[in-house]
Amino acid sequence: MENKKSSFTGLIPLLIFVIIYLGTGIFLQSQGVEMAFYQLPSPVAIFVGIIVAFIMFKGTINEKFNSFLEGCGHQDIITMCIIYLLPGAFEIPLVAKRMAESGKYDAIITLGAVIKGSTPHFDYVCAEVSKGVATVSLNSNIPVIFGVLTTNSIEEAIERAGTKAGNKGFDAAVTALEMVNLLKGM
Repeated sequence: MENKKSSFTGLIPLLIFVIIYLGTGIFLQSQGVEMAFYQLPSPVAIFVGIIVAFIMFKGTINEKFNSFLEGCGHQDIITMCIIYLLPGAFEIPLVAKRMAESGKYDAIITLGAVIKGSTPHFDYVCAEVSKGVATVSLNSNIPVIFGVLTTNSIEEAIERAGTKAGNKGFDAAVTALEMVNLLKGM
């Protein structure tokens, strides 16, 4: 088997999946749809990512299809996206801890949003989530990336999630990849 050089371009289909899946949930939630993140089945979002991969990469359709099938079952596949939808941000550290203890993951990215209200609840949740994620990170041998937004409004959260103020989820994914590479080299 030939040794292929890895490239960030290979992550584009995964990023498209994440953007479609989470973007649909965020949009539907902003429209007041109940259970917004459960409205788009993940196979629909991943199908779009697969089509993008087929369009992007070189080779005949048969070569692309064979490469796809080989990659799906290859023992060295390194990119897998597991998404857990939690009832709130406070639960993030426990799920991150269980994931870290399982030994199945090279990195964990914690994403969420805590939006300030009129009570001190915001301060307590933000403090405990950040402490909890930091504790999991320090106690595990894998990077646990903090990507939880703490914002003053839903508009600010949407901006920081990928419109006007950058994309904090993307930033967290890049950080995870950089940390995995750094730790493997140590």
